[in-house]
Amino acid sequence: MLPDSWHKVLGDELGKPYFRELTEFVEEERARGPVYPPREEVFAALDATPYDRVKVVILGQDPYHGEGQGHGLAFSVRPGVRIPPSLRNIYKELHAELGCPVPDNGYLMPWAEQGVLLLNAVLTVRAGEANSHKGKGWERFTDEVIRAVAARPDPAVFVLWGAYARKKLPLIDTGRHAVVQGAHPSPLSAKKFFGSRPFTQINEAIAAQGHAPVDWCVPDLGA
Repeated sequence: MLPDSWHKVLGDELGKPYFRELTEFVEEERARGPVYPPREEVFAALDATPYDRVKVVILGQDPYHGEGQGHGLAFSVRPGVRIPPSLRNIYKELHAELGCPVPDNGYLMPWAEQGVLLLNAVLTVRAGEANSHKGKGWERFTDEVIRAVAARPDPAVFVLWGAYARKKLPLIDTGRHAVVQGAHPSPLSAKKFFGSRPFTQINEAIAAQGHAPVDWCVPDLGA
């Protein structure tokens, strides 16, 4: 279910042929086997960060495909789930850049609640098969999410890590919105990611837009 704040700007998409076909495809996939995230968490990023509260958009590619991992927020995993390599590298950079202690969890809801939209370009995935729902229609929908944020009078900061995310640059009015680009935090490109100081850049851009900075330090959840 699309949250109310987003339904006002994206509701028309749900009635379009491509979205109906996408919905049918995902339901057929669920009938065959596990699909992540669960049905009720597909729009979790939009649910956690209402349209009018978005300060930052961090774009991922598709959900984690391991059991219990993907829960609808890009780069995030549920409490108690092993921290994936890309997120571990994000934490390393946060520690080096801002002094944030490395937390005992990968749950990024504290970011989302501060206005950080953790948006994957593709919102579902077949268990164990990365990019298995690529090209089925999600990209068209999430492009509209990006356009909707970019169309607001209130500026935001768009974070584009890696070549895939940078392809979304034409959707953003860079005259009104700030863009932070850089290497992806995955182990394949982490050497370029480390030391790039993205979180300082983001907070400086937020401050220039008149918003309160994000507290990027993720708290421990304990046992």
